[in-house]
Amino acid sequence: MNKENLNLIINLRHELHANPELSMNETGTKRRLMDFIEHNTKLAVVDCGKWFYASRYVEGTKGIAFRADMDALPMDESIKIPYASKIPNVSHKCGHDGHCAVLCGLALELENIPPEKSVYLIFQHAEETGHGARECSNLLRERSISEIYAFHNWSGWPEKSIVVREGLCQCSSAGLTIKFIGKTSHASEPEKGLNPAKIIAELILGIEKNYKDKKILCTVINIKLGEKNFGISPGEGEVSLTLRAEREENMRLFRNAVVNMAERLARENSMSVECSGYDYFPETLSDIECVKKIKNAAKNLSLKIINMPEAIRASEDFGFYTKQIHGAIFYIGNGENYPAIHSAEYDFNDEILETGVEIFKGILVNLL
Repeated sequence: MNKENLNLIINLRHELHANPELSMNETGTKRRLMDFIEHNTKLAVVDCGKWFYASRYVEGTKGIAFRADMDALPMDESIKIPYASKIPNVSHKCGHDGHCAVLCGLALELENIPPEKSVYLIFQHAEETGHGARECSNLLRERSISEIYAFHNWSGWPEKSIVVREGLCQCSSAGLTIKFIGKTSHASEPEKGLNPAKIIAELILGIEKNYKDKKILCTVINIKLGEKNFGISPGEGEVSLTLRAEREENMRLFRNAVVNMAERLARENSMSVECSGYDYFPETLSDIECVKKIKNAAKNLSLKIINMPEAIRASEDFGFYTKQIHGAIFYIGNGENYPAIHSAEYDFNDEILETGVEIFKGILVNLL
């Protein structure tokens, strides 16, 4: 990248970082990104409501797409940086500000790449909740897109290294809330009520006892039971879990087993139960041939290539795209001792912005 374009996307990244927005509410972020592309490039920009795409259409060609995600996390900014988040309890602690800046960098670079193939840049909402890609993926068929690529920044790997894996890259997951409904009573007479505390504990311990395979994981993320009132034995309680498995079908089987366990416990204790699902993610798979193109781009840039030995447990909704067409996700190392994503100390590493743009550009040029 030339220095002027690099400075443009660094400044853009800082602006996005200072003005973060949560999933399904990325209106200001979307507007900033659309304005940037309309002001600095000749690409067509199409507003799709909660998301948008920029494109350069070439008649008679199959399209190639690149995706960035726009949403931030419900976390306070706790580090002192000049472009710190202005929004209480919202910050870019996953690096989506950097992902968007990289895709805008590719938009700038397209001005110097011959128009031999249709190119689509997808700026997607709501990755953190799994809603965004499910909606955006309809574009793939509508515009005859044949391949799609994305990247994620990742800490623990050498700075600017390119990390890839053929096949399974990130696991499937889903949120599940189980609500037990019993009967309230006076705290001095718990036998006259139906307090869900015991069966919530039994459910958690039962899952822990019966599912010890590291490929299947349950994380308790919230428990709600009554109020801090010492005279009342509560009659309702709920537990929220994140269920995770390598493959979508295994995660569904796991969910069904947990729901069946909850229903049995409720039945045995004369209670009713309600189950609600949230934040569904399929597994993310990378196509072998697409991974080869990423490796070729990295090799041409003399970047360190790391073959990831096993899939990342964390989910990524890019899997909704690769369920439809060929595609691949890769990872750019932030640094071996760099703060982890989703941690209070994290901020996207500006040193890898150019790396992301150059890999995307290398993939595209290789396909022309």
